[in-house]
Amino acid sequence: MTTKKKKTTKKQETNTIKPKEPIKAVLSGERVTTENSDQSRELYNQSRYGILLNNGRVQLSLIESAYLLEKGVLETVSASNRKIDFEKFIKKAIKLEPNFWTRYCVFKDIRNRGYIIKTALKFGADFRVYDRGVKPGEDHAKWIVYPVQEASALTWYEFSAKNRVAHSTKKKLLMAVLDAENDVTYWEIKWTRP
Repeated sequence: MTTKKKKTTKKQETNTIKPKEPIKAVLSGERVTTENSDQSRELYNQSRYGILLNNGRVQLSLIESAYLLEKGVLETVSASNRKIDFEKFIKKAIKLEPNFWTRYCVFKDIRNRGYIIKTALKFGADFRVYDRGVKPGEDHAKWIVYPVQEASALTWYEFSAKNRVAHSTKKKLLMAVLDAENDVTYWEIKWTRP
């Protein structure tokens, strides 16, 4: 097994639409649901955020919502209609998911580079990432991503398990390492035969 560092060159802004007015959304538990609007559907169709529901609304993950909230694309309120700004949203998300900040920083970095990133729980990973220009449903994801803190440690068993998941899903494995300055470095891991 060898590791190869993936270059972290200049960041490229995504093609996330920026509506004239932020899209209204409600935080309920671990999900955020947008209003039924053309803007919500356009956000899904253009950039593949969330899941398009039958009622025309888009259901977003906490991470997608935080990203869109920070970008000014989303305006989030609680179930009791209280506005939730970015800082409050992050605090709530960290209470629900202790590793949220690490995962968010990786999500944000990958989205800012122009890739579509989605959750990958069904694959046994944190995220799956599609090559530029590819939308989910049109082709398969190219990578699975595991975000980790720079100071954290993995056992060989954990490391091997992550490699097996990547191999069994026919995807490349990226370890996304977040440092103290919230910068992300990517390591692409591959199996090699001697």
